[in-house]
Formats: sequence, C-alpha cells, structure tokens
Amino acid sequence: MLITPPLYVGRKKVFLLHLMILVLFSLIGQTLYAQEQWSNARSTSLLGLESTNDSQESLVNGSNNISNSSHKLIVVSSIFPIDEFVKKIGGDKIVSSLIIPAGIEPHDFDPTISQIQTISSADVQIYNGLGIENWLTKVESTHKIDASNGISASFSDKRNMTLDPHVWLDPLLAKKQVENIRDGLNLIDPNNKDAYNSNAKSFLAELDELDKSIRTQLESCKKKDFISFHNSFSYFAKRYGLTQHSISESGPEAEVTPARLAEIINVAKNLNLDVIYSEELMDPRYAQVIAQEIPNGKVLVLSPIEGLTKNEQDAGIRYIDKMHENIRNLSLGLECNQ
Repeated sequence: MLITPPLYVGRKKVFLLHLMILVLFSLIGQTLYAQEQWSNARSTSLLGLESTNDSQESLVNGSNNISNSSHKLIVVSSIFPIDEFVKKIGGDKIVSSLIIPAGIEPHDFDPTISQIQTISSADVQIYNGLGIENWLTKVESTHKIDASNGISASFSDKRNMTLDPHVWLDPLLAKKQVENIRDGLNLIDPNNKDAYNSNAKSFLAELDELDKSIRTQLESCKKKDFISFHNSFSYFAKRYGLTQHSISESGPEAEVTPARLAEIINVAKNLNLDVIYSEELMDPRYAQVIAQEIPNGKVLVLSPIEGLTKNEQDAGIRYIDKMHENIRNLSLGLECNQ
C-alpha cells in the first residue's frame, strides 16, 4: 500500500488553494473579457482587411494635407512603441503626445472624455491597429495613420479569432510601421517631407542594427523554446526561429485555469525550462506559481513593450533599450553564450 507523506499532502493542498485564489480573481473579469474579444475580433478583422491594401487611401484616413498651416503638426499616438516611432520620424517638426499614461496596460485602456477631446483636436492620430486599440471607434480625428497597413497579421488565439497586434517586437516589421508613419506624415504635411524622410532613414538603420544584434546574440542558444505570459511574441519567435509557449493563450486579461497552469508546468519540465517570463505591467503571480513547481525555477521579465512603468518613463527608457533588455533576459532562459 502506497502511503503519501503528510508534508507532501499539505504542500499540495496549499498549491491547489493558491491556484483557486488566482482563478477566482481572473474569473471576475472573464465575462467582460470574452465580450471584448468578440467585439475586437470583428473590428480587427476589418482592420486586417484594410491593412492588406497598400493604397494611400488605406494608409491615411483623411488625405487633405496641411501645407498651408503655420503651426507644427500636432500628433497623438495610441501606444508607446508607436509614439516612439512617431517621435523618431517627426523630430522637431511635430508636437507629439502619447494617449495611454505610463503604467497602464493598453488592452484594457478606456479613454476619458478629456483624452477623447485631446485626440479629436489633434491634426493626426497614429495607431497600431490589429485590435489593440479597442477604443478607436469612440474617437474621431482629422487624419488617422494605420501604422500596420500592409502587414500580414497572425492570430494570437485562433479559437477566438484574436489577432496578434505586437508587430513592433519584430524589428523588420517595425521597419514597415516606420515606413507607414513616414509616408503618412509626408502625405499630410508635405512641407516637411525632407525632414521626415531623413529622420526615418536614420531610425530604419537603427532597426537594422537591432535585428543584427538579436541574430548574433541568439545564434549560440542551446534552447529554442520559451514561456511568455501571453501570446505576444509570435512575430518575434517566427523571425528568429524560436517557439513560444504562453501562460495565457488569449489576451493578458483572459482566464488562466488550474488546468492551463498544470499544462505549462509540464511543458516547462518536459523542455527543461527553468525561466518563466512575466510582464512589467501585469501581476507576476501566475509566473511565480509555475516557477515554484519546476526545478531551479525563476521569473524574469519579457516585455511586450506595450507601455512603460512610471519609473522607466522617468529614467528615459526607450524602445531600443527595452528590446535589448528583452534579449538579455531571453538569452538567460535559452542558455545562450553571453
């Protein structure tokens, strides 16, 4: 007769209780999240159709230029990486602002009336598209630039038909976004076309260097699999020959069940993974629970770069900095030569 030691039974009960508490918290928003995903799937499908059209009409909504205007172009950007690209291209020819404040996760962002008025009063609104800005339909702007125009989107969750909006994590797709923003600004503000083209050329070269650096750092890795918090690295993984597994198969606010946690624990054990990745704008407890159940488990940040924390913003952290930080942490999990 097999007798289970009392200490093991107690530990198992504590683990199960911990899982039940985490699931209880996630269930609070589950219904609302499911409704949002259905709504996003419909709207992002339309955005995806628009993004396959390379015409100027699909790139910029509202094509009248402001060549007779005496003021700098007032631009609002939806999320941090887009804001970064806009500032790199626009330079001192624009006045640029970011809509989503530091520390706010963009998937569940809802603009205030004041923020909607700020967006509506701007000359240009520039957005990522592909469903990450589910509040776009609430806002009207004189001009809108779709930064993901012409990019072939992947699904982060095929069952719910949810598109993966995180194209900026692939430096070569980020280049396409930069080109779209440049071309859109050129159409809207042709007087400053030379400056936009020159600035974009410099930043495109930076992205090429970033791509080369990533390839160099990842070529010596012993492992190809990693566990992220949610399915945000599909473009990145495809570009660099990696395999992404994720704790949450849908968006970051979706339910993570005990069965899913157990499944990821088994994945980590079977693949001999000892690093579980969390995100800076999300609760790390799911990752911590998994790390506690695998040999030598630890939690590091692998950022989808959807936004910055307040401390990062105050420190002047930029997109390129965040990408290099990701590669350093990913290299530890993949056991790459440093």
